[in-house]
Amino acid sequence: MNRIDARFAQLTSSKRKGLIPFVTAGDPSPDAMVPLLRTLAESGADLIEVGVPFSDPMADGPVIQHANERALVKGVGLAQIFGWIAEFRKTNANTPVVLMGYLNPVEIYGHARFADDAVAAGVDGVLLVD
Repeated sequence: MNRIDARFAQLTSSKRKGLIPFVTAGDPSPDAMVPLLRTLAESGADLIEVGVPFSDPMADGPVIQHANERALVKGVGLAQIFGWIAEFRKTNANTPVVLMGYLNPVEIYGHARFADDAVAAGVDGVLLVD
């Protein structure tokens, strides 16, 4: 059973709702990402959704748009994000992590490379707009 299915099975069996926080990768700072992921998990996050910064996030509101802008100014991209998730996985093998973003960065990165690197890093799912 994968981490997402296992977590939802736990939630169902304990008859409780899940806490699924969203953070934009690299915001407020790249150095804060791994500690932030760890803190979210330790504080009870059942699944963590990590936003992949994109220059034209049309389906997002102003708060997420600004978080994307701040992360992009700091040079945040998919390779860094995969590194942060891999580092998080060294101390947390159970909390599911899902990437949320737009198709454009995946196309630039390369579909096969994206899939391979996501699996290697420990990403559990991907939500893509477009």
